[in-house]
Amino acid sequence: MRLPEEPDIPSNINIIPMIDVVFSILTFFIFSSLFLSRSQGLDVNLPKAGTAQAQKNEQINVTIKSDGTLALNRQPIPIEQLQPAIQGLVKPNSESLVVINADEKVNHGQVVTVMDKVRQIPQVKLAIAAQKQ
Repeated sequence: MRLPEEPDIPSNINIIPMIDVVFSILTFFIFSSLFLSRSQGLDVNLPKAGTAQAQKNEQINVTIKSDGTLALNRQPIPIEQLQPAIQGLVKPNSESLVVINADEKVNHGQVVTVMDKVRQIPQVKLAIAAQKQ
């Protein structure tokens, strides 16, 4: 017995699943790039200032939490080791910006102590973080 011949149907590629995969990959890269942004410091309640501006330089973050503990780039550090640690992060022949993120409840004397230690380091500019009003 002879089977009837099937007509030659041209093959085609269904691109709908391919578009779904491309959009899934694109979504993955968009979300993963959002997590690559550099964190400014630990969560503290910054004081508000009308003249606050965003800084675009490469910066070193010193955080003073409300209980008085210090952190350098999100890593806890005692105040005695703050100055040598910042000196180790400063690149030679370039100015670095050290941003102090102090909680609004921190004692003013502790902020001044940290500022004094940072000001003694050569090639370092000092900034204090604040929220824009």
